[in-house]
Amino acid sequence: MNKEINALMVNNTWGLVHLPSRKKAISSNWVYKAKLKSDGSLGRLKVRRVIRGFTQKYRVDYQEVFSLGVKMATIRTIIALVASKGWMMSQWGVNNAF
Repeated sequence: MNKEINALMVNNTWGLVHLPSRKKAISSNWVYKAKLKSDGSLGRLKVRRVIRGFTQKYRVDYQEVFSLGVKMATIRTIIALVASKGWMMSQWGVNNAF
């Protein structure tokens, strides 16, 4: 949890602000998951902070919807571009999506 909070603070992804009148804050939860190895033993423990967005009402609390998903066609296009240009490509993980 500390690693997640530190990543949010280092990336400057949030700050304290005054809540507008007649508005309520959206609650959040910690989600824990145990990742298992192929033999069934404990591999690592993961945690992330999630906002309970289902408590919001469209056109009352928000106007737009945004998804961080990536289409497979986009990934295939990028891989084809890298291959055709002879560029180097590597894979890396992101600790914090913001």
